Amino acid sequence: MQLANFAFGFTDWSKIEHVEHKGECGSAFWRTQNFGDIRVRMVEYSRDYLADHWCVKGHVVLCIEGELHIELEHGRASILKPGMSYQVADNAVPHRSFTPVGAKLFIVD
Repeated sequence: MQLANFAFGFTDWSKIEHVEHKGECGSAFWRTQNFGDIRVRMVEYSRDYLADHWCVKGHVVLCIEGELHIELEHGRASILKPGMSYQVADNAVPHRSFTPVGAKLFIVD
């Protein structure tokens, strides 16, 4: 990853508009900032959220609150809890998320 072409700055996430993205069940609410080619998001998932697609985008994901279940297309599953992170490269393995209790994540992709 090359971090280039943007200045030093701060982000007050409470001032960034959130956009709803409906899942197969529930919703994800994204607050998004773009810095060159890097997208940075604060994402809140509702209780019982289930993604409506298998994602192939690479991410670095930090769980701040709640818990997020990550299912890989080949069947492996893991649970992300506060203070844990995961990382996956673009096109490495299709994955999708769900949460029975809701979650708040910080995501860089």
